[in-house]
Amino acid sequence: MKKLIVFAAVAMLVLPVAAKSKKKEAPKDSLIFTTVVENPVTSIKNQNSSGTCWAYSSLAFLESEVIKKHPEMKDDLDLCESFLVSKTYVDRADKHVRTHGDASFSQGGSFEDAIHCMRVNGLVPEGVMPYPITEYGDSLFNFGFFFPPMEAYLKSVATSSSKKIYPQAWKSAHQAMLDGYFGKCPTEFEYKGKRYTPQSFVKDYLTLDPNDYVSLTSYTHHPFYTSFILEIQDNWRWASSYNLPMEELSRVMYEAVKNGWTFAWGADVSEDGFSRRTGKNKSVAMVPDTKFKAGVGSDQARWTGEKASEKVEIVSANAEKTITQEMRQQAYDNWETTDDHGMQIYGIAKDQWGKEYFMMKNSWGESGPYKGFWYVSQAYAAYKTMNIVINKNAIPADIRQKLGI
Repeated sequence: MKKLIVFAAVAMLVLPVAAKSKKKEAPKDSLIFTTVVENPVTSIKNQNSSGTCWAYSSLAFLESEVIKKHPEMKDDLDLCESFLVSKTYVDRADKHVRTHGDASFSQGGSFEDAIHCMRVNGLVPEGVMPYPITEYGDSLFNFGFFFPPMEAYLKSVATSSSKKIYPQAWKSAHQAMLDGYFGKCPTEFEYKGKRYTPQSFVKDYLTLDPNDYVSLTSYTHHPFYTSFILEIQDNWRWASSYNLPMEELSRVMYEAVKNGWTFAWGADVSEDGFSRRTGKNKSVAMVPDTKFKAGVGSDQARWTGEKASEKVEIVSANAEKTITQEMRQQAYDNWETTDDHGMQIYGIAKDQWGKEYFMMKNSWGESGPYKGFWYVSQAYAAYKTMNIVINKNAIPADIRQKLGI
């Protein structure tokens, strides 16, 4: 009996080891990431059914800028997207009407919208404005019933056959639409026991300087080391970007992250290698040689595809194309590279073969295997980066000198 008890006890100790030995190993072509550098970011947000990635990514970047100065703010820092979006749509509507509809009015925007808002209107924390009144009754944006009537109204104003319009009248009606969805933007509020205006909140609490931020890009149809207005529809403010050779733009991105900075990343995410909705390597962006089917749907589904059963061939991590400046330019010129999505780059990781990737924070909620975070190969970043907005102090000194900033 005692022997039986001893045998049973030994068996109980051995079984877990045996169970562990039967654990399935990751497929040989699955990527396994190890973090090299991870700079602080705030929690994952969800833009839901709205084209406001530019607002979410810009504010995510600015939140990291604040945390870099004030690490103690990391756990509760949350800037309000509704304030930024509402203020931006006021300005965008004005330009749409002034240009008789030639400057587009759409849900999209650019990183410059956040920098401009910070400079002119200020920013506010989440919670001082009411959550949007959505058809789901929660705090997530859903522009399906809100945006089309506003868009149609502004189009009717911008393309009116009238010889004279009345700005005060149309602007009041437009503001009422914004206020009805987002709530009124505060001119003063209380936060952590102190009174702020949106402007003083930026200056005294966040301690951010709008003049610290610049946009960088890399295209050959304008001279390098000069600035130009990036020709994309959502750059409706006609903001300028400094133009660098691709190798130097890649160096800026890499060295900035290595040295403790993050940046706002605008890129084309409709590419074959972005997403992997099915297969082994989801939430990874690469430049494979094979073709993938494009997806349709909400902002996330729009870029990643909706059909869970869709078959996608997974490419090995070592099967990427070598990117050149000429490839970048050709893809931009022929509309292959498009201005699709704004995100935040905040870290560097390597796979099991030592290949390095950027770590990216998205705004599609806690989806995918990494709960809203992604891995972006450096080849993909070199090929499909539209522009970045970065603190000028994060740019290597020799490149800053070439740009004169």
